[in-house]
Amino acid sequence: MAKHKRGLILGTTALLLATVAVTGVGLRLARSQAFFQDNPKELVDEVWQIVNRTYVDGTFNGEDWRAVRKTYLEKEYKNPEEAYVAIREMLETLDDPYTRFMDPTEYQAMRIDTSGELTGVGIQLAQDQETKKLVVVAPIEDTPAYRAGILAKDEIIKIDGKSTKGMEVDDAVKLIRGKPGTSVTLTILREKKAIDYTLTRARIEIHPVRAEVKTTPIGAVGYIRLNQFSAQAAEEMKTAIEDLEKKGVQGYILDLRSNPGGLLYTSIDIARYWLKEGKIVSTVDRRGEVEQQSANQQNLTDKPLVILVDGGSASASEIVSGALQDQKRAKLVGTKTFGKGLVQSVRELGDGSGLAVTIAKYLTPSGRDINKHGIEPDVIIELTDAQRKELQKSRDKIGTSADPQYAKAYEILKQEILVQQGQPGQNTAVKTAP
Repeated sequence: MAKHKRGLILGTTALLLATVAVTGVGLRLARSQAFFQDNPKELVDEVWQIVNRTYVDGTFNGEDWRAVRKTYLEKEYKNPEEAYVAIREMLETLDDPYTRFMDPTEYQAMRIDTSGELTGVGIQLAQDQETKKLVVVAPIEDTPAYRAGILAKDEIIKIDGKSTKGMEVDDAVKLIRGKPGTSVTLTILREKKAIDYTLTRARIEIHPVRAEVKTTPIGAVGYIRLNQFSAQAAEEMKTAIEDLEKKGVQGYILDLRSNPGGLLYTSIDIARYWLKEGKIVSTVDRRGEVEQQSANQQNLTDKPLVILVDGGSASASEIVSGALQDQKRAKLVGTKTFGKGLVQSVRELGDGSGLAVTIAKYLTPSGRDINKHGIEPDVIIELTDAQRKELQKSRDKIGTSADPQYAKAYEILKQEILVQQGQPGQNTAVKTAP
């Protein structure tokens, strides 16, 4: 069971780069691929059964799920491709873009993503639940999309001139993917203005944690930037904190900006490095059962902490920042987070295809359901488009005094450190969240 839990993912639907993991361990069906080739209707029923057993909403978002089964099992399917079309239609009735079917090629692409052999342009892509528009959750740092200036919340309206109206995320991924060195043009809608970005696809190596010591007037400060909650992120975070502790830092700034999330249990492990005791997150399934995850006295530091967040901080980023905010362990600086509070399980089906099912939602320690709402920081510092573009253009300015949000985080951390040292802090004027 532990292996299954560690495969749980949060509600980002991006398949362009790895922030998700496959929970295929122990879940592979016993029936052979040949069986499903000869009996495609069985695959339709298998998908229905999984959703029926595990979907987060027992009302199936108001859909008569048994009637759906009857409708689709009354049809005949000549081949697996016809069954795939039917499965996608069936899942669309749930009106949940995070519960989705992947044919064998798409599922294999997801597995490649999680292996570390990545190719793409470097964006996390999702479908807005209400508008059905394709939006950028966040560009991944040091990738073609990031360097070009694509921003979180940008809407992708065309891919190589083809309209994305009504397009599913998986279909968009197919168009955006390609061999390294080839190009793709994304038309972005931002503030009612359409902008074309021609990006060269590349092989992308991601190290989720970057850490350094900042020399300041109040002593050494540890700065840690976490790009995604991948499988290796927890171990890299542990190493970074231990190394910074040895170097005698007085406090920390944890940068979760444009971090679109990833593995549920990676976020819990990382929260435990900062929090000595107390609840971290609760997951609630359709039966109302609550599974709580808490700190376990294994924290690596108790020094002052400020966390940077923005509209690209999603899912796992919101678990960590929400937990440490609720537990008064850290101050949050930046702008409201993305607002994704759903948990999915990804299963491999008998014919080599895959199914992602929304199985739960998560709550912060105080009981906040942040899905669609996001987390308000303690101190709101907005960046203009010009400032964001400048930081993306000149990456060496991120996490420096030239970065307005970092500068405010340092100012707040400085006060926390002075108070901990028994020195009077100076009051500073800040714009706080209501």
